[in-house]
Parts: sequence; C-alpha cells; structure tokens
Amino acid sequence: MSPIKEDYLKIIFELGGTRVKVSNKQIAISLNIAAGSVTEMVNKLLRDGLAKHEPYSGVTLTAKGARLAKLLIWKHRLWEVFLVRKLGFKLSDVDQEADVLEHVTSPKLLKALDKWLGYPRHCPHGGVIPGKDGHYSRESHVVLNDVKDGHTVAVDRFIDNRDLLTYLGDIKLDIGDVVHVVRHAPFDGPVIVHNLTDHTKLTIGYKAAHYIFVRPVKK
Repeated sequence: MSPIKEDYLKIIFELGGTRVKVSNKQIAISLNIAAGSVTEMVNKLLRDGLAKHEPYSGVTLTAKGARLAKLLIWKHRLWEVFLVRKLGFKLSDVDQEADVLEHVTSPKLLKALDKWLGYPRHCPHGGVIPGKDGHYSRESHVVLNDVKDGHTVAVDRFIDNRDLLTYLGDIKLDIGDVVHVVRHAPFDGPVIVHNLTDHTKLTIGYKAAHYIFVRPVKK
C-alpha cells in the first residue's frame, strides 16, 4: 500500500471514521490538499474495500480499513511518543518524522518499541494508541467549533497536523486545558474562549476550531 493511501486511512480514522461519516472537505483540510485529490483517493479506497461512501454524507472505514488504520496509528503514535519523550522533539515537528519511521517499522520492532516505552495509551497530541489487540478507548469526536456559547469543556486531543500544532503552540493551548466558550463570531469567524487553566482569553480560528476535539468537564 502506498504511503499516501495509508495517510488517508489514518486521517479518516482520526476524524472518527469508524463511528461517524467524514466529509471530503474535512479530509482535504486536514491533509492540506485539494478536494479533487480527495475524491480520487476515496474512490480508490472504495474499490479496495477499505471504505464505504454515502453521497452527500461522507465516508466511513470498513472493518478491513479500520484494522489497517489501527495498525498504522499504533506505529505512528508510538514513534511520536518516542520522539517527544526520548528525543525532546517539539509537538509540531513529530508528525513528519513519525510518518517516515512508521513505513519502515517491522512487527518485531513495533512490539519492542511499545514495550520499551511502557505501553503508552496516548500520543503527545492526545490521540489514543490502539495497541496490539486493536482495542482502544473511545476518542472524543466533538470539535470545539460545535460547542455552544456559554459551555465549558476540556481539550482532549488535536488533529495531527503540523500547521495546526504550530498555531496551537503559538497561542498556548494545551491538552487538558479547560476552556469556557464565550462566543462564535458570525460568518465563519473565530471562536472566542477563556482558557480557565491559564487564565487567558484566546481567539481561535474557525478552521482550527474544527480540529480541536473536546470532552465535557466532570462536575
């Protein structure tokens, strides 16, 4: 399988494609590519039996596609843990390196790496690491942009996108931060939030707010 096709499987999985329908627009924005290219690759995934598509609704992974995606995610996120924890890489720099390493990781190396790292269950940007049995705790698929004004949520994970992670690093939004949504600016404007963890006010771009996943705050 080509690295490009693997990247599509990963991003569909990361966007919730085992449980919800993922649009071509979501995939295009996440991978920073043209919508036409997404349509072409999605059609290839359909022909290979790796995905299912519902017109005007979106794409989901088949059981076969989900199995392959979980394996790829396992490799990718383990290397991200290694790069951040052991080599001190910045979060925004690990995705490209992990992409290279995952494609040359044998099953033997993967298991040894997992054991050496202590079987981590989350990567540095909050994503769940499926593990060798393929089971994983459910990830949040609620994005910040969909949280109503006046609600308070905790930041759960970020999409694995270098530009996004660089941007979030610049505005100092971290995994685990608790934010209160003040308002959504009209006409696809930014989301204004109070970061209750750092006691700061943040203006988060419309596009970025679609790739910050959040969870309810436990009372």
